[in-house]
Amino acid sequence: MSQDTTNSFSKMSLNPAASEWKPNFGAKAFVPSFGAPAAAAAAPAPAPVAPAAAAAPAPAAPKVVKLPESKPAAPAAEAPKPAAEAPKPKPAAPKPKATPAPAPKKAPEPVQDDVEDVDDEVVADLYGKEHLNVVFMGHVDAGKSTMGGNILYLTGMVDKRTLEKYEREAKEAGRESWYLSWALDTNTEERAKGKTVETGRAYFETDKRRYTILDAPGHKNFVPSMIQGASQADLGVLVISARKGEFETGYERGGQTREHTMLAKTSGINKMVVAINKMDDPTVNWDKARYDEIVSKLTPFMKQTGFNPKTDIHFMPLSGFSGANIKDRDTKVCPWYDGPSLLEFLDNYKTTDRKLNAPLMIPISEKYKDMGTIVVGKIEAGHLKKGQQVVIMPNKHNTEVTAIYDETENEIEQAMCGDNIRMRLKGIEEDEIMPGFVLCSKKNPVKTTTQFEAQLAILDHKNIICAGYTAVLHIHAAAEEVQISALLHLIDKKTGKKTRKPPQFVKQGQKAIARIETSGPICIETFEKLPQLGRFTLRDEGKTVAIGKVTKVLEPAE
Repeated sequence: MSQDTTNSFSKMSLNPAASEWKPNFGAKAFVPSFGAPAAAAAAPAPAPVAPAAAAAPAPAAPKVVKLPESKPAAPAAEAPKPAAEAPKPKPAAPKPKATPAPAPKKAPEPVQDDVEDVDDEVVADLYGKEHLNVVFMGHVDAGKSTMGGNILYLTGMVDKRTLEKYEREAKEAGRESWYLSWALDTNTEERAKGKTVETGRAYFETDKRRYTILDAPGHKNFVPSMIQGASQADLGVLVISARKGEFETGYERGGQTREHTMLAKTSGINKMVVAINKMDDPTVNWDKARYDEIVSKLTPFMKQTGFNPKTDIHFMPLSGFSGANIKDRDTKVCPWYDGPSLLEFLDNYKTTDRKLNAPLMIPISEKYKDMGTIVVGKIEAGHLKKGQQVVIMPNKHNTEVTAIYDETENEIEQAMCGDNIRMRLKGIEEDEIMPGFVLCSKKNPVKTTTQFEAQLAILDHKNIICAGYTAVLHIHAAAEEVQISALLHLIDKKTGKKTRKPPQFVKQGQKAIARIETSGPICIETFEKLPQLGRFTLRDEGKTVAIGKVTKVLEPAE
């Protein structure tokens, strides 16, 4: 207890020291002039206990500190002291001049640097090189897959060892010249028959751009798969076989060269490279006369389809098997052609404007299970980020994009309009999604309906078409059975005017506006708003009967 008391006394002995100091910081004439700082000044005051004797200088010190900071009328009242500190206001005066001067200089510099950094990062890291989707189409056996395989080899996407393995396997199977196509035709059925069945996908890049090859099947039985591939492409490569007899077969009525050209135009491909392939064949042997003959036959047909021969079409001779004129121009074998090689043309091709800020729209073309639900599609409008909440129409199923993968299966943070991507979705089962469904933003979902009005152009139909006619509608990645419920107007080909009276029927070569009903809900937009979701083809009995565009989306029929 005695120790405690002594301790308390020792503590008490400190208290009088504090009280001795009190009169010093109670210089009340000074405190009110600075209002709020008075309380702050009170707190640090007890710390300097020792200089009790130096009472006079102590209050002077705070005055000196505070005078330059706050420039009120106080310095005028205490004239004698500021006189000593006369130099201090002088440096203070230039300071304001100095501070604004560097401020504007410095401010823009970091901003510019930031903008440049952001631009470089955005281009290089987030989006990388510009992306282009190219569809290879044409008659069966024109050499589409072989050319695609050779491009992959020439750009280093398929190494020599893998190609040698394919060559060995192809030789064993008695299909020696098919080995290049095996880089794209991975299916055993496709390899056995030498025919592409599904639209193959492959990825390659050059110094300027990234590309997705969509290798469409040429056989007429697999046209629906070709339409799906063409609907995802930005540019078409129509592969023509220059071999005697093969070009004629593909070009005659019923040949796939004609149908593919028409379908490409309908799917929104406005620019076409016509690759005249197999120029190294013994029957052709890089003959300019054969090349000119094919060009002269194709040009009027392409013009009739809607392509402008001067601006929309580029003809080039090449060999998909030997690789001549694919990556580099081969002047030895083809001295008479002075245009660019295929890859040079693709690198310099000007892309159309991307709808980056439009509402998100991704028609789903494939789906499968792989540690969750994976869907594949091309972003037709808008952009997508990892973790984004989206809705799948027409089921109105809310889901989250947990991962985005590019063509090389690398995970990316975000994707832009025009990219072909794979997405892992959370909160939805694989069997709840069908090809043709559209993944879109919650705020602006795509329109879904079971009936719409459209402008139709009848291409190939022997009989007349009346109300009640049924066919299969192909629109973006969707295929749906439809019925023409009413013919509303005929359109005069020359004037473009509509007839007032609804026609009883339409026949080949005519244009009409019709009301179309679908068997189930489909995702569509008008052609004016989003062409990719507003153009379609009607097919029946394995032929393309009509092409059309959606003019008006009606309310779903009850």
